Amino acid sequence: MLVTPILLLLALGIVVFVIRYQRRLLRQQQQLRAVEDASQQQALEAALLAQEEERRRIAAELHDGVGTTLAIVKMHLSALGRADLTRETTDLLDQVIGEVRRISRNLLPATLQKFGLPFALEALARTVPADGPTHVVIAQHGTPRRLVAQHELIVYRVVQELLGNGLRHAQATTITITVDFGPDSLTIHYEDNGVGFDPAAADALPASHARMGLGFTNLRSRVAVLRGVLQHDSAPGHGSRVWISLPLEYLATVQAISAISPL
Repeated sequence: MLVTPILLLLALGIVVFVIRYQRRLLRQQQQLRAVEDASQQQALEAALLAQEEERRRIAAELHDGVGTTLAIVKMHLSALGRADLTRETTDLLDQVIGEVRRISRNLLPATLQKFGLPFALEALARTVPADGPTHVVIAQHGTPRRLVAQHELIVYRVVQELLGNGLRHAQATTITITVDFGPDSLTIHYEDNGVGFDPAAADALPASHARMGLGFTNLRSRVAVLRGVLQHDSAPGHGSRVWISLPLEYLATVQAISAISPL
C-alpha cells in the first residue's frame, strides 16, 4: 500500500526536476543568445569605427599630402613666368586640387563635426549640381536636433549612401530624401523615379554587377548598429523607395535647432 504513494511522489519529483531543468536550460540559452547578440553588436560597431578611422586617415593624407604637393607644383609652374605655356596645365591642376578637396570632404565631413547633422544634410544636398541630370531634395521635418556625435555620423553615412547609390544607379530625374526628427525616433524616407530594381536581388548576397546589393549591405550594417528597421520597395521601371526608422535619443543638453541657414 505504501509503494504506490512513494512511486507517485518519486514520479512527481522527477517531473518537477525535468521542468526546472528545462526552464534553467532555456534561461541559459537566452542568456547565451543575448551575449552572442551583444558580441555581434560590438563587433559591428568596432568594424564601422575602424572604417571611419580609415576614412579620417585617407582624408588627412589627401588634404595634407596630395593637396599640398599639387599646390606646390602649381606654384612652381606660376614661377616660370610663362603663362602662355602653363595655363592649360595650371587649369588642370586647379581641377585636380578641387577634386581632391571634394573627396577629402566626403571622407571626413567637417560640416558635420562643426555644426551637426541638420546643417551637414543641407550641405550634402548642395554638393549635387543644380543643373545636373538629377534633381535632389533633402528635406528635414519635425524639429531638427543634435544627436550623439557617433550616431550623427552613422545617420549622415546612411543618407550619403542612399544619395550616392541613387545617383550612381537609379538613372532618376528626381531623388527625394526626407529626414523626420520625431519625438523619440528619427526616420528616413528615400524615393526616386528611376529604373528601379528587383527587391529579391537586394536581399541576396551582393554581386559585382548588383543594382543595390552592396549599398544595401552597408545600409543594413549601419541601421543594425543603431538597432533600427529598414524596409524597401521597388520594381524594374517603377522607381525605388526605402524606409528607415531609428530609435535614437536626442541630446537634451543642446537646444533644438529652429532654423537651418545656408553655409
